[in-house]
Amino acid sequence: MPDTLFTPWKLGGIELSNRVVMAPMTRNRADVDGVLPESAVEYYRQRSCAGLIVSEATQPSAAGQGYPGTPGLHTDAQQEVWSRVAEAVHSAGGRIFVQLMHTGRIGHPSLLPDGGPLLAPSAVRADLEVATADGEMVPAPEPKAMTLDEIRQTIEDYASSAARAVAAGADGIEIHAANGYLPHQFLSPGTNVRDDEYGGSPINRARFVVDVARASAARIGADRVGIRISPGGKFNDMADRDNEDTYLALVDELAGDGFAYLHTLRGRTTVLHEELRRRWPTTYVVNTGYGGSSEIDEVGPIVEGGVADLVSVGRLFISNPDLVDRWKSGTARADWDEDTFYTGGDRGYIDYPSASTQD
Repeated sequence: MPDTLFTPWKLGGIELSNRVVMAPMTRNRADVDGVLPESAVEYYRQRSCAGLIVSEATQPSAAGQGYPGTPGLHTDAQQEVWSRVAEAVHSAGGRIFVQLMHTGRIGHPSLLPDGGPLLAPSAVRADLEVATADGEMVPAPEPKAMTLDEIRQTIEDYASSAARAVAAGADGIEIHAANGYLPHQFLSPGTNVRDDEYGGSPINRARFVVDVARASAARIGADRVGIRISPGGKFNDMADRDNEDTYLALVDELAGDGFAYLHTLRGRTTVLHEELRRRWPTTYVVNTGYGGSSEIDEVGPIVEGGVADLVSVGRLFISNPDLVDRWKSGTARADWDEDTFYTGGDRGYIDYPSASTQD
């Protein structure tokens, strides 16, 4: 049994009860105004055995929405539900960071104020289908290359949303700079062909993520800000190759600022991952990714062997709200129902029992 997984950890200014992170997972339960349902309060409360919960992806502005049913954190109505989520998690002994995600070129104008446009570093269309506001799948449209004013406004949107998260009682925020969304689009030369201060060199491609992180830190403190990256990731039609120097520039630029953590998606450890771990001075988190195994025999050694300080686990938390307790006791874990991941409603959301309540 990998005992280190169940030991406490100091994350910034807060204490985590264990080293297991509930990974951010989109569940598409919010209404058309980006407001979570009341059942979201119970959903997160049930999973408070995790040392840290990272919430589902949450748009920092109306212009950042890329999928129907995703929540926002840029209006008072949205913030009010998030405040009840944070209160419920804390009352159950847990900790929660809200993940902020602007989808950039991944989305459809029907989801955006006044019908768009999609904003991206450059006018590079994603070769995939996206969902309209009505749920129809259509080819992704070409995005608009952001002006400097639009970049500055988007950075402000992140910072404002971060302030709302902490005002709602969350312990911090995670900047989603992975999986082909807007910050990742800035990091990759395949989607960022700019020739100004936000493109053209490793540090310039990293600048948008750096500016978002620092603007958010200025509002809520660096020790409440985490950053998630996926070097080499191909999700959402990314060609994230030959830009290892961009990730090293990003880490080197942020390493002295005291951010809460770096959260890295990786299928296997590479030289780059080892170097990121070596250069990052605060908490380092690893997620094995959607295609990787997250069984205890696989993730336990990641922490036990010092590959990471914390390990994040996704789908097992959907069907096992008491996952950490099951792992501690050796109780068999339950299987998830993938058909209910994104369908809305409470089925497959808050009706998975804990081991103690099963017949």
